Amino acid sequence: MQQAVAANPRPSRARSSPGDAIFAALAKASGLLVLLLLGAIIVVLFLGGMKAFRAFGPGFLISDDWDPVQEVYGAAVPIFGTVVTAVLALAIAVPLAFGIAFYLTELAPTWFRRPVSTAIELLAAVPSIIYGMWGFFVVVPIMAEYVQPTVIDNLGDLPLIGFLFQGPPFGTGILTAALILAVMVIPFIAATMRDVFETVPAVFKESAYGLGCTTWEVMRSIVIPYTRVSVVGGIMLGLGRALGETMAVTFVIGNTNRITSSLFGPGNTIASLVALEFPESQAGSLKLSSLLALGFILFVISFIVLAISRMLLRPRLKT
Repeated sequence: MQQAVAANPRPSRARSSPGDAIFAALAKASGLLVLLLLGAIIVVLFLGGMKAFRAFGPGFLISDDWDPVQEVYGAAVPIFGTVVTAVLALAIAVPLAFGIAFYLTELAPTWFRRPVSTAIELLAAVPSIIYGMWGFFVVVPIMAEYVQPTVIDNLGDLPLIGFLFQGPPFGTGILTAALILAVMVIPFIAATMRDVFETVPAVFKESAYGLGCTTWEVMRSIVIPYTRVSVVGGIMLGLGRALGETMAVTFVIGNTNRITSSLFGPGNTIASLVALEFPESQAGSLKLSSLLALGFILFVISFIVLAISRMLLRPRLKT
């Protein structure tokens, strides 16, 4: 037996057909194309923003100035607005998306799941400018007339957190932009959670129910641990959409280059500032270079977010 095994240590590999070789080459070329495109974007943004980085140095990242007349530019305001609106949007969207996915997979009757799932997927297909118009003509008046005055009167004088809810009730601002972003990213996160929740083997859940677990206990102890990697991936997908959103935020954030401590105050994001200022920038100008530098910074922020998510998942993946 040992001699037979030694004579044939490894089964011979079937000869690949020309079609397999062509398919493998196309797949490899596709992967390399993605890397080349990504590298080209990084190089173009970095080289385009080099003039601004040289002119302002590291202070470009912490300066809140944006004065085209004096040609003094800083990235602190749009960076602050981008991060805050994205974090607030996730804080609003993730619980709602989880509730939608939980209801569709565990509680909703079978005949009702398909229409609701289709409606969620249709929300993801709505253009961002439509969300922006809806936010400007519907959400902003409601915020200005009902929500912000009520919150300011009841929470504006509280110690420690009152400063977050102060200021004039214009309707626009950081919180309004976060609400619009939350509505935009809910379909992506909810659809991802729904799909991964449905991949949990039925025997796992049936065993837990057989032991007397409630529906929530099954979700908390069986479904979420089994799908946590994919759930985090869906949340990161929503965060990426929130970080780079442009037109919807431009309509409702107020477009003011200043940092405010109030959630009702106006602000700016990198994407909205680039969209507003780019058409007025001249080729080779310091302003155009500053806008390209902001684009490079947005890319770096997105990369850092993805890297942090991978670091958080790594211990769980090993287990």
